[in-house]
Amino acid sequence: MFRPPARIKLSASLHELDKLLSITMEFELFNKIAAVLEERKNADPQSSYVASLHAKGEDTILKKIGEESAELIIAGKTRDRQAVVHETADLWFHTLVLLSSLDLGPNDIMLELDRRFGQSGLDEKADRE
Repeated sequence: MFRPPARIKLSASLHELDKLLSITMEFELFNKIAAVLEERKNADPQSSYVASLHAKGEDTILKKIGEESAELIIAGKTRDRQAVVHETADLWFHTLVLLSSLDLGPNDIMLELDRRFGQSGLDEKADRE
């Protein structure tokens, strides 16, 4: 379940609350997908694509992420908007599978993005070096 960032104030404007509601509703889909992935993680590999990825191991999941990343790059290079959307969905899906394999979920990523929000990308990169 999405938990709003701690920095949201009770005195938020109607616009801010509307924006938060929209983000929460959109993010809920990631949580629904993550819940299904978690259920299928230990399912019969013959009956579930996700279970088959887990059964084959982390290297297979990582390989799928690499493949989907390459396909997204190609779609972006050709500027095919529909292909970019399709390949991004594939990449996000397989990334969620990886997160599940590591007992992580969308909320872990959202917390990290929230931590970085408002920080210059250059500053954030310098902090990692």
